[in-house]
Amino acid sequence: MKLSCPLPKLDFDTINLGHGSGGTLTSQLLDAGVFKLLENDLLNKKHDGAIFNLSGKVALSTDTYVVSPIFFEGGNIGDLSINGTVNDLAMCGASAKYLTLGFVLEEGLKMTEFWEVLLSIKAACDVAGVNIVTGDTKVVERGKGDKIFINTTGIGIMHPKANIDAENIKTGDKVILSGPLARHGITIMSHRQGLQFESTISSDTRPLNKIVLSLLDEFGEKIHFLRDPTRGGLATVLNEIATDARFGIDIIQKNVSVEEEVIGACEMLGLDPLYVANEGLFVTVVDPTVADAVLSRLKEWEYGKMASIVGEITTDHPRQVIMKSLIGGRRVVNMLPGEQLPRIC
Repeated sequence: MKLSCPLPKLDFDTINLGHGSGGTLTSQLLDAGVFKLLENDLLNKKHDGAIFNLSGKVALSTDTYVVSPIFFEGGNIGDLSINGTVNDLAMCGASAKYLTLGFVLEEGLKMTEFWEVLLSIKAACDVAGVNIVTGDTKVVERGKGDKIFINTTGIGIMHPKANIDAENIKTGDKVILSGPLARHGITIMSHRQGLQFESTISSDTRPLNKIVLSLLDEFGEKIHFLRDPTRGGLATVLNEIATDARFGIDIIQKNVSVEEEVIGACEMLGLDPLYVANEGLFVTVVDPTVADAVLSRLKEWEYGKMASIVGEITTDHPRQVIMKSLIGGRRVVNMLPGEQLPRIC
């Protein structure tokens, strides 16, 4: 989903400190742009904060997005910031309801670029079914930022059947991956390196809340754990699960989906897909009695055609992840060695 809406008529074409401090930015950009585009009953009150009622158990998550470049195949920093926080709440078993939105804008940012980011934010909110209810905008001197940084904080209502905790994981549980690995990280790195491929690799940024909530509706507490393999990739998430649950994990390489063009790009860049960031995937650990049914449900999802059962929880080799390779060997899959790829999200 992509919105098309003309940029409001403003007295300036780029963000600058004079506008930010003198009120023009707030009176024109915020009123004619942000508030009008993202309007809802709570945001329209323009208080310093949002006032609302919530009932039941809630989840809260916050994240800051500094991705470079801010525009990439399949998305931009705007929809990434919404989807990321919506997904963090979904991994808790919560349905995102309200989000805050904080901008740090670098002096010199083109208004057309900022407007495109705002349109993506609006479209992502509409798809996920969430509202921006309060926020903040700051402008920093040229060279003190990188066009735009975004902070989002989200609050969501816990699903009544959700019980997502590493303590629930037990031996024999199945590990399921919702789709193919490494699209987001490879998209960002390809942009930075100026690589061109025969087929376009695009980010997998998308909201996961609706598919996760449908799984909880159907399978409830048999969904023992959820996590999205963002920075550090699948290998890091599996190691975190093994450490926290105090079990081992066996995974089968042939069951881990990676698209051919992504494999080729990883080889060119010297990257292992297991460690590359994702933005529209999740890992779930489920009771073995429902594993096939969960997989079938995922394959019905628009983005789940390549979902697969990639492994199993075991009492062997506690706190270690062991992978059976394509040629039948076995190797330890460690936490990400060295530094994580910078500015991926």
